[in-house]
Amino acid sequence: MTNPALEALASSGIDHTVTRHGRVRSLAEAAAARGVEPRDIIKTMVVRRGEGDYLLALVPGDRTISWPKLRTLLGVSRLSMPDADTALDVTGFERGTITPFGTKTPLPVVADELVRGRRISIGAGDHGVAATVDGDALIAHFDATVADITEPEG
Repeated sequence: MTNPALEALASSGIDHTVTRHGRVRSLAEAAAARGVEPRDIIKTMVVRRGEGDYLLALVPGDRTISWPKLRTLLGVSRLSMPDADTALDVTGFERGTITPFGTKTPLPVVADELVRGRRISIGAGDHGVAATVDGDALIAHFDATVADITEPEG
């Protein structure tokens, strides 16, 4: 079975390392399996801006989307997260495996400013598969909008 995320990552030219660690049950477990800090794991969240209008938000593992910040950045009054089935339809990936690499349709990417300037670990299209990449290279590849869109969890 092919993995469109790994295929897209390989063809991107971005230097990367793939880690296969099997399913994990927590951010801490994922970080330990990948040999990184929890803040270096980047979650890819599908956000619905309007009917049929989606984008991907890249969020450090120890943070959460700040909806007011993201709404202001995008100039909209309402955003939501689609249900799991819709996220799968939009991206081609199940929740927990979503990545900007290899989505069914290319989607705009908004990266939190904390993605800049460091190595990050991002999902790679299947449970327990991740890629470690340079955050700046990822931002450049997707021509991502970079802004302060998160806040600490809790």
